[in-house]
This record gives sequence, C-alpha cells and structure tokens, in this order.
Amino acid sequence: MESYLNSVVKQFKYYRALGEKAMAQLQDEQLFWQYNGESNSIAMLVSHISGNMLSRFTDFLTTDGEKPWRNRDAEFMDRFENREQLMNQWTKGWSCLMDALESLTAEDLERIVYIRNDGHTVTEAINRQLAHYPYHIGQIVFIAKMLKNEDWQTLSIARNRSVDYNSRKFSQDKDRRHFTDDV
Repeated sequence: MESYLNSVVKQFKYYRALGEKAMAQLQDEQLFWQYNGESNSIAMLVSHISGNMLSRFTDFLTTDGEKPWRNRDAEFMDRFENREQLMNQWTKGWSCLMDALESLTAEDLERIVYIRNDGHTVTEAINRQLAHYPYHIGQIVFIAKMLKNEDWQTLSIARNRSVDYNSRKFSQDKDRRHFTDDV
C-alpha cells in the first residue's frame, strides 16, 4: 500500500507539471481565451480543478468532500485578473491535495470518506480524483496546443521520435521505477 501512495503522489505531480508546462508556453491573455461562450478557458479549468481540490482534500478524512462553502458554478466564471492570481489559486489547490496525500498511511486507505454523502474508501476517493484532474489537465494541454499551433513544444514523446525514446528506455537495465522518474 505504501507503493500505491507513492505512485499516486508521483502521478499527481506529473499531471501538475503537464498543466504548468502547457500554461508556461502561453501569453497571459491566452489563459483566458474561450473557443466560444459555452467552452471553458484555461483559467476556468484552473479555477475548477483548484476548487475541487480544496473541497475534496480539506479535512479529507473527517468531512464530506463537497464542502458547504464551495461554489462550483462560480468556478466556471472569469474570476482572475492575471496569471499571478491564476497560478496562486492553482498552487493553493495542489498544496491542499499534496498535504492530504502525504499525511496518509497505508492503514487509512480502507477508511470511508464521503463525497456528497456517497461513501468511498480513501483509495476510491483518490482514484476518482486521479481520473478527474488529468481529464481537465488534458483539456488545458489541448487548448494550449491549439493556441500555440506550430510553436507548440511537446510535453510527451515527440512525433516521429518513438524509436529514439524506446531505444533509450530499452538501453537501461531492468529496474523498478515509476514512469515519471525520467520524464
């Protein structure tokens, strides 16, 4: 179970880095761009991800993950004035998540926590968010990639570079490591 906790922390850190690397490639005004009135800007996605993290992981083991103070609908409105505010909110959410995860023990993983009165084991609650946040971070990356167009700097194995990547990976000795260790 310790390996599970270590793995999920690494996974979350990996997705955080993907989001940050995508946003770092953009001009400030591009963080607020929307394809149309029904679509989300990167700023809205950051607001939602952070709001969800703060709600789910504040007092994670002892209170319902949908806090009475959370206003989910407001997360999808323009609320940041600039990149600094956006990134401060992003950091606040990630800090709350990481603090909660890093305080867990293997014994906590079978405890029951609630999200909107639905009981989850701690493992299930973590897995739920490990699916949710990358879903939205993928949207952030996609929007950023569209906006950058041919100037986009890839965040994964570059096109037509799979053979090189695999060659490097297979030149290493077999060893137990997390896939994010050398990304």
